[in-house]
Amino acid sequence: MIVNKTLRAWIALLLAPLAATAQPQTSTLKGVPFNNITLEVSLKPFRKNDQAYIRETAHEMFTQWHSLLRHADTVSVMLWTGDGSEILEYKGDPAQRLEWARYIGNPNTRHAVNSGPKELSIHERAYLYLENPPEFTYGDLKFIVQALKEEGRKVTGKPIRIGETFDPGPEFAQSGFKYNRHREILGGSAMGHNTMVSCYSVLKADSQPYAGFPNGIPESTPFGTFLGRQSRHLLQDMGFDYIWLSNGFGFGVEGWSSTGAIFDGKGFDQDKQAATRSKIADFWKFFRNECPDVQVQTRGTNLSAGADLARDGVDLKSIYKDKNILPPPNSPWAALDGDFGLEMVGYMSRMAELPDERYLFRYYTHDPWWINSPWLDRYGREPHDIYLPLAVSRMNAKGEVKLPSHLNLLSIDDSFGNMPTQVPDEVTPHILKARYDAPTAPGPLVWVYPFDEYYDWAFRYKDRLPEIYYGDWLIRQALNNGLPVNTVISTTSFKKVIQIDPARFKESVLLTVVPEAGSELEKTLVSFVQNGGKLMVYGPAGHAGKAFLELLNLQNVTPLDGEFRISSVYAGDQMGKPYPDKIIHHALFSGGGVGTRVQNLKDPSTKVLAQMSRGGQKRDAAWVRSTKEWNGGKVVYIRGTNSSKFTGGKLLTPDDPSQLFTGPLLLRYAMHEFGVDLNIVKEDPSIKNPVLTVSRSHNAFIFAGYNPNTTISNKFRFPQGAPLLNGLDTKLDKGHSVYSLPTSWNRESRVFVKQNEGIVSLKELHSGEMGITKRYRITGLKNAIVRIYPHENISSEQFNAYLNANYPWKEGRISFKAGDPKFGKHYVVENVTGDLVVSW
Repeated sequence: MIVNKTLRAWIALLLAPLAATAQPQTSTLKGVPFNNITLEVSLKPFRKNDQAYIRETAHEMFTQWHSLLRHADTVSVMLWTGDGSEILEYKGDPAQRLEWARYIGNPNTRHAVNSGPKELSIHERAYLYLENPPEFTYGDLKFIVQALKEEGRKVTGKPIRIGETFDPGPEFAQSGFKYNRHREILGGSAMGHNTMVSCYSVLKADSQPYAGFPNGIPESTPFGTFLGRQSRHLLQDMGFDYIWLSNGFGFGVEGWSSTGAIFDGKGFDQDKQAATRSKIADFWKFFRNECPDVQVQTRGTNLSAGADLARDGVDLKSIYKDKNILPPPNSPWAALDGDFGLEMVGYMSRMAELPDERYLFRYYTHDPWWINSPWLDRYGREPHDIYLPLAVSRMNAKGEVKLPSHLNLLSIDDSFGNMPTQVPDEVTPHILKARYDAPTAPGPLVWVYPFDEYYDWAFRYKDRLPEIYYGDWLIRQALNNGLPVNTVISTTSFKKVIQIDPARFKESVLLTVVPEAGSELEKTLVSFVQNGGKLMVYGPAGHAGKAFLELLNLQNVTPLDGEFRISSVYAGDQMGKPYPDKIIHHALFSGGGVGTRVQNLKDPSTKVLAQMSRGGQKRDAAWVRSTKEWNGGKVVYIRGTNSSKFTGGKLLTPDDPSQLFTGPLLLRYAMHEFGVDLNIVKEDPSIKNPVLTVSRSHNAFIFAGYNPNTTISNKFRFPQGAPLLNGLDTKLDKGHSVYSLPTSWNRESRVFVKQNEGIVSLKELHSGEMGITKRYRITGLKNAIVRIYPHENISSEQFNAYLNANYPWKEGRISFKAGDPKFGKHYVVENVTGDLVVSW
């Protein structure tokens, strides 16, 4: 019996990995799975250099996040081993001491670790995270990598990949290589003058032996060559599967600032553009020559594709030619500064075109270095930085809606090496809900991003950098003021999609720049509008062709710069004190002066929406045009004032809204021309406006938002009527639904009501009936027109409507009809008073 029990135990042990990988015949998982989920972690949780302890800790890492990891094909662990100097210093000896990220704060200042006056901040000095942190060798690191792979496989049953990290800055670990022996590689000023490694720097000679350079570093060795060769040796020896280039490394010198090698805050040095581009391209060439096969993952900068190109010469298009690279994710800085507009613009602009279909979403749960855990403190356990970026989607050249394939969690440990279970327990449901509600169709507003045009203009023209720089900053400001842009497609893909499926965007308004004269994009946009499409155009029009000028009824006149009075047909947001009527148009930050006018003021199809005036001079800032011949097509043109400028900080500083009108507000106001009102009720202009996304998921409208100030109210009205948010009540105001919402919110809307006043509610009911999966009750209706958007596969035979009825739904059935196709697939019930119940 003892032998049999022992034998059975051994068999069970041998079969355990196979059992773990076995998949149920019918999956219970919901939503689109991720190709990969990455747990980012430092070595701090490994408080003892003991192999059994290391295995136990690794096992716990995967166990904590298991309910989320079930939704991935592959699981990765990205190790924040040090600051990347462990790659630079590696000599190929497993007994070599490992300098690792055992600090809180900056260990590369003039103050010794654990010393200095008490009043010094942790950015001015560092502490050890434990009184006696363990010592590790490179051999120990190899064991940690192997233990993570083995324990991860046991817990998840999935393939486990381990990544190494390189950071260009002084954070995380002490670096004699960067800050003592080879200061010639430093540039940038993200954490002080000359503190960040420049990807296109050149090394001085060094006689010390390294794994890839056993005889030392030759004079004038490109840093890309050295890093590539050292990475190849370390990754292979330690068992790493990929490398992560952090904090903008490989994307210019200055990853966090609105200035760079080309733009200094005062002007653009076009003459540096080609040389800077070449230097960045050389880094990637040198790195790949030495490290050709490993997958590279990237953090990117805090800015956008257009801004990076214009300010720092970053040719993202060329970088993307590397097919074994993942594009940069959303920046984690929205957690720090609340600038969700910049996070979303950066995210969308970089995913408009990709090396392949893969891109990743990154979420900031803990910070292992700077004593903050964003989920618990910066976010206050509010999931706005989950719901907003996960409402973002891209469309490819086939017209398919594509979601992030990868999810990264930065990080699963805090600055003290703790891994509180509270964080995965609370974060996981929000990530999964956002994934369940993920977009399946283009949203109401689609950004047609000029990805290829920007890279063409930057290197073909001498004067287009200000325009490229300005465009993304304008949209950043517009998003921060409530414009719901969360679907992006490149201009190149758009031209292909519209040929394949001319009706693909029939429910959407397109948002894009003025196209180049005579270009295919110009012809496509003109045809789109003239065949019934809805288009909003922004930016200078000096390069516009005759056909587009005629479409817009636009003439270019002498551009003006400086202070203006602005007038508008819109009442704007509802406040006790209105927005100022003074606006400053900075030509440097707004793509040149404002020089646009309506060509033919007598044209009955043209309506001026906003004007900027100074003395006897006037410029038309926004107008709308539509003719009967366009079959419902309409175009809005907004010249666009950035309303922000460089004041010496990291980012452009928005104008004070209590003193100056915020130009990008006009984009949200002008959505009224397409029947969409997204108004705000607040006390005065100084109160920050909310950030909003409206996406389409399985025929529903998913509204998500971030309210920096919860005293505001949102007022919504669409062409279909007032959207009703599931589970909430609204007091209608002149046909608008009005909601006072918390800091973070995410709600489904499948019902729109046309009714001027009254308290109306939308609540989901239980099914209680075989064959019915969804049932909703709408109350408070008075002679209302109700539009209902069931799931896209629901036919009229499967749809039911009941008036003033209850279970068991044998009475009260009323008629309905199919809605106007221009509003998408839906059903309409007219002249409803009382309670309406719909089901399918």
